[in-house]
Amino acid sequence: MILVPLILVSALALSGCGETPPAPAAAAPPSVTVAQPVKRTVTDWDEFTGRFEPIAEVQVRARVGGFVNSVEFKDGAIVRAGDLLYVIDPRPFEAVALQADGQLADSRARVELARRELDRALNLVQTSAVSEQVVDQRRQALQAANAAQMQAEGALKAANLNIEFTHVKAPLTGRVSRHLVSPGNLVQGSEGTATLLTSIVTLDPIYIYFDMDEATYLKYSRLWFEGKRPSSRENPNPVQITLTGETKPSHDGAMNFLDNRLDVSTGTLRGRALVPNKDLSILPGQFGRVRLIGSGPYEALLLPDTAIATDQSRKIVFVVKDDNTVEAKPVTLGPLDEGLRVIRDGLKAEDRVIVDGLQRARVGAKVSPHPAPAAAKTDTKTDTKTDTKTGDKK
Repeated sequence: MILVPLILVSALALSGCGETPPAPAAAAPPSVTVAQPVKRTVTDWDEFTGRFEPIAEVQVRARVGGFVNSVEFKDGAIVRAGDLLYVIDPRPFEAVALQADGQLADSRARVELARRELDRALNLVQTSAVSEQVVDQRRQALQAANAAQMQAEGALKAANLNIEFTHVKAPLTGRVSRHLVSPGNLVQGSEGTATLLTSIVTLDPIYIYFDMDEATYLKYSRLWFEGKRPSSRENPNPVQITLTGETKPSHDGAMNFLDNRLDVSTGTLRGRALVPNKDLSILPGQFGRVRLIGSGPYEALLLPDTAIATDQSRKIVFVVKDDNTVEAKPVTLGPLDEGLRVIRDGLKAEDRVIVDGLQRARVGAKVSPHPAPAAAKTDTKTDTKTDTKTGDKK
């Protein structure tokens, strides 16, 4: 009698264990941030490596020989045209000039005597007191005296020039190098072996030279023929200069030269831009990155690089369709523009592109899209400038 309730309780317990548990709730679609591409007018810029060179450079050499009396400049200073740099002992040249001055005075006296003798002969020949031969002789003597006077004047001028050359002056304004000859040393002034004293380079403005490859030159020529880009031969196309260690251009310039042929050994064309250097911070020999206008203005779509994924050799972006499913679109990339990447092909202005949460998106799966915060959107101002894309041949 007591076993019956136990059996019933056991049966009820066993029947409860056989019931099916409730199904778990479906997982919510992953949350992603989406934004439409930025649309604005941009201009492509090509980038090259250049080196700065002075517009003018002078090697200051001695024009006369002698012992150096003094050095009149501070090494590395800015000098003006006409500033005194060196003084070479002028005394030997002053003595030569004094001697030449005496020879000139003697020749002038001889000219005056020959002129008087000729005048007397011309008067006497009218009365047949002297022959025509005497007149001719005295006329020839006057000509010889005039020639001797000219030689004496030239010798005096040369002597005075040598005295002037003993005071070595700066031929142009610029920064001078160190002095290469100290006072007391003997310098040579003859042609071919003239002693180098120092050098001067101009700094403001300054040139930057760079080389472009043949493909880039042909691209520029094609754009010029199509009327989309002015030629740098005829127009001062703008350039931007980024110095070593800088992340953004710090100097502006303008093109002012393209060579007349490509270098046959490198297949490149030499170009040159003129860059203002008011603060004299750029020195000849420095390297710089030259950004040259590479296209005419055009409308472009732009995205942050974080929204672009790589699928083997393709670049793709993930787009959220109207039903909130994810679609992968292959795109063609262009240059950077103020932190955004130009998308040349494969995208529409109204596409909703995933800009954050790419790792949670799966092609064909649903997502929960949220618009990007307004503060994260990039200003859509026009007439901006772009860098060339990474990896392009320059």
